Amino acid sequence: MKSVLLYANRDPGLESRFQAALDVTRLFGGHLTCLQVTPYDSFIMGDPFGGVYALPTVIEQVQKAAGTHREEVEGRLRGEGISWDWLPFDGAPGQLIVDRARLCDLIVLSRPEQEGAQGQVAQSIAAEVLVHARSPVLAVPPASRGIDALGAAMVAWDGSLEASHALRLTLPMLLKASAVNIVTVTEGQREFPATDAARYLARHGVEPELLEWPAEGRSTAAALGAAATSLSAAYVVMGAYGHTRLREAFLGGATRDMLRDAPVPLLMAH
Repeated sequence: MKSVLLYANRDPGLESRFQAALDVTRLFGGHLTCLQVTPYDSFIMGDPFGGVYALPTVIEQVQKAAGTHREEVEGRLRGEGISWDWLPFDGAPGQLIVDRARLCDLIVLSRPEQEGAQGQVAQSIAAEVLVHARSPVLAVPPASRGIDALGAAMVAWDGSLEASHALRLTLPMLLKASAVNIVTVTEGQREFPATDAARYLARHGVEPELLEWPAEGRSTAAALGAAATSLSAAYVVMGAYGHTRLREAFLGGATRDMLRDAPVPLLMAH
């Protein structure tokens, strides 16, 4: 994973995903691209009569804040000893991340666990990127500090196309892991058994352990979260399920619940 794309806007999750992006970039001796996006609505003001307009003073304030933020982060990057660049854009964050990720190996976002409007924005961005991007997404909990990319990895397996896609795309990370556990929540039928996933990894030099985790009346996401904690997983690899009807409803239930509640970083692909 030589090309890492970081969503570098200032928000409560920036520090954790910044550290995670550095961890992965250093591990692979790669290049980090920091994408800063100023949403169009940052420039727009409304009036009591329903009109909308952009005040020059508002535009100036937004641009000044963005410039200050860029200077602060670039100052830190100069001392990190990695290759990096900075891309500033105005527009829709989710769409711009997807556009700029066409030739990247990994996208680093925050897990949208915040409440209120900020959480809804983070969920909307994560959903759009997960559904439309063709690169794996590392979703980092805002409270974490980076990712132990050399630690134990857990693969959430259900035999689906999404799970298979995630497994293939994240192979470079799995090759670095100290251990790989393939976990299947024992509920329902699987099209491709976990032994197929194990054989695939074995052909690449990874010797995983196969585990069945009982649902015990819990949701799939809750069972996977419990498994990750019990196995001391550094991160979880899983497929992302979703559709493209409504932005707020892009993601399936298990994907949405894991993004909100997972105790560790998620490495996901659609």
